Amino acid sequence: MRFLITFGAAAALGAAAVVAAPTHKPDTPRVDKNRIAYEKLLAGKTPGKPQDCIDTRWTRPQLTAYDGKLIYRVSKSLVYVTDTGGGCEAVSRGDAIVTRQFQTRLCRGDIAQTVNLPARIPSGSCAMGEFVPYRSQ
Repeated sequence: MRFLITFGAAAALGAAAVVAAPTHKPDTPRVDKNRIAYEKLLAGKTPGKPQDCIDTRWTRPQLTAYDGKLIYRVSKSLVYVTDTGGGCEAVSRGDAIVTRQFQTRLCRGDIAQTVNLPARIPSGSCAMGEFVPYRSQ
């Protein structure tokens, strides 16, 4: 009998906790962290003439992705953006990008593949578009 009373009291408290839990309002706008980072990266930079190829001999370019675009940050003052049409968004969550280059340049039309390195599983692929340089003035 004591077990039933204790179980009943616990069930009542659990039901009260479920009722008191906050609910998500569907009208609340979601903050897109990737979009904010993309806009911050390009803030104060002016787009230049699109290029078919970029030199990839930089020491360590920073690579990110947002909304079907790959962003190569060469330095604080130079960023290249290429529209891939989608497929390589996994770079934004930490996947590596693999390209097959036969020279030191990455060009429009080159195919890239994203790979989850710990699992060694391909996660997507895309074709490079034109590279638009964004420079600080």
